[in-house]
Amino acid sequence: MDREAVLLESRTMRGGMVERTELLDRVKALLLLPDGVHVTGRMVADYFEVGDKAVESLVHRHRAELTEHGYHVLKGADLREFVSFNMKETKAPGSGLGIFPRRAVLNVAMLLRGSAVARAVRRELLELADGSGEDTAALRREVAQLRAEVAELRVLVLAMHRQARLDREMIAGLSVRMASCQGEVRTLGGRVDLLCTMLASPHGGRRRRR
Repeated sequence: MDREAVLLESRTMRGGMVERTELLDRVKALLLLPDGVHVTGRMVADYFEVGDKAVESLVHRHRAELTEHGYHVLKGADLREFVSFNMKETKAPGSGLGIFPRRAVLNVAMLLRGSAVARAVRRELLELADGSGEDTAALRREVAQLRAEVAELRVLVLAMHRQARLDREMIAGLSVRMASCQGEVRTLGGRVDLLCTMLASPHGGRRRRR
């Protein structure tokens, strides 16, 4: 079984590729509603160049999967508000309106048979997957390099912490020594003052002879 057939049959494989919505515009420009997010079933049919019934049938068969990727049906007040903002019609359809975000449209591309556009999208997806092995290897190398750099940074940070602790201890020691020196200076200053006083006295500090 070729890889396109596997993609058509494997929900798991489709789920792993559903985020690559940029590939839709690479194959064909996807026109969106004014909200810039959604398209209707008719717009999906126009994009894939198939009839409305083909899209309706696909939604019926794969509703759970499409819902998982953003498809939902608007009804009631939500529908009226959506139609008034996004569509020219002033009256909302009574049965509800199914809308598709880009992820759901890509999901349709991976399910829809009989559409040349859908096949082209699948080819783009598979080519991207073929190149993903090299991309993954390159990414792993980058991750390994980043981890090595982080390890080096951790060693550097630890060394900086140790040096900072030593600096704090040295500063604390210097502070104690400076406080001691200040006490010694005050004591020495007192002695100098006493000596100056003695020298300035009339007898020069000498004892009087009898």
